[in-house]
Amino acid sequence: MNPPIIRMLALCSAIVIPGIPLAAHADDSASPCAALKRIVAAAPQHFASLSPDDGRAVAQPYGDDAQCATSGGSFQCVWSARDAGSGTNALEGVGADIASCLPDATHDVNSPGRQHFYLGQRGSRTEITAQTDGSTRVKLSVSHQ
Repeated sequence: MNPPIIRMLALCSAIVIPGIPLAAHADDSASPCAALKRIVAAAPQHFASLSPDDGRAVAQPYGDDAQCATSGGSFQCVWSARDAGSGTNALEGVGADIASCLPDATHDVNSPGRQHFYLGQRGSRTEITAQTDGSTRVKLSVSHQ
């Protein structure tokens, strides 16, 4: 083989190989948007298709201890904000997630302690409420009327 070609191959290998990842990992973090859409889609069937795990992805960017359940015709999740004292910050984040993930939702309440959205007409409406629960906790509730 021609020495200039060998040098060229070595140089190309030195440039290209460091750019190749040694291990590929899929992003297996849960998606708040996918979870919100799944919860809202299950509302007309009274959340029968959901498990407690289905809501945890909504909380995951903001807290690690989400507890979710179907209760009295609604699906609810409660969690502690990751940073102590930042329940309001987590609430703002959840409100932004709801607004961006569900663009057809009407955002009719935007206060420091409560965010409220709805989808659909009266009589067949899905209500989404996120609110602070004390100073460090957030509660998400989705119901269908």
